[in-house]
Amino acid sequence: METSLIEKATRQWLEEIVIGLNLCPFARKELVNNRIRFVVSRADAEGALLMDLQHELEFLHEHPDTETTLLIHPGILTGFDDYNDFLAAADGLLELLDLEGIYQVASFHPDYFFAGTGPEDAENYTNRSPFPMLHLLREDSVSRAVDNHPDPDSIPARNIALMKQLGANELAQRLSRIHSPRV
Repeated sequence: METSLIEKATRQWLEEIVIGLNLCPFARKELVNNRIRFVVSRADAEGALLMDLQHELEFLHEHPDTETTLLIHPGILTGFDDYNDFLAAADGLLELLDLEGIYQVASFHPDYFFAGTGPEDAENYTNRSPFPMLHLLREDSVSRAVDNHPDPDSIPARNIALMKQLGANELAQRLSRIHSPRV
């Protein structure tokens, strides 16, 4: 799939799932203000993806007007277990670059599932995306957003309840429609 279609599907996921279902009450503002960077990595090895991750961290550091980056990597870590294992390397890179506490990496994957859930449980869709991706966030921005939200602790429980209400079948269909856009 070409880069523009990957970006389009990711933007659609952000608009329809993340923002449309209000999974992240902070995302709409950044999308409307064009402060979300969409980057499609062509990495086909973990080392290359780590280099792309480092580049994006450097980009964010040099461009304070960009709030966050979605580093989409459709060609690598397509299996969730491999992806999940890679997150330790991503955190290690933050530590190596002395960026812990400045940036954090949130995780999204088409087959994401939380410990203690089954792979087909609806609540896993809070972190399911059309492609594997690493979401790079500024920690100070996250802290400000959480401090300004009336009840940030209620967000995860609300999202899980919504996912269960919609059901895994409905959510899988929504994600499938996004992942397979009509051209």
